[in-house]
Amino acid sequence: MNESCPVLSPDERQYVDIQGRAEHAMLATIYAAIEKARQQAADELSSVGSELTPPAYDYFAAVAHQKLFLLLCGADPETFMGGNPDIAARIIENGRNISDHYWVGRAAKSDPDDPSN
Repeated sequence: MNESCPVLSPDERQYVDIQGRAEHAMLATIYAAIEKARQQAADELSSVGSELTPPAYDYFAAVAHQKLFLLLCGADPETFMGGNPDIAARIIENGRNISDHYWVGRAAKSDPDDPSN
């Protein structure tokens, strides 16, 4: 048996398929919620006549990321109290591993909105 890519049993395949659909639906909900928050802030600023630029999509994604990080660490997402520093370190290391694997060595763009970079 090839241990790097095992053949799944029918029950295991069904489980993976169900989990994948649930994950896809969850992520679609999260992305939609981030966009809804961005749009809500823009609409409310506009309704009060503000000329200030509304928070960007990335701002709300970062807020969600921070709260989920705290949740994963076992900390209170409102007070930041509690939590396991070992789990936090492992999550941060996971982020570093993703960065190293996919992005290290790629030239950084000076302006991410400039397609010529």
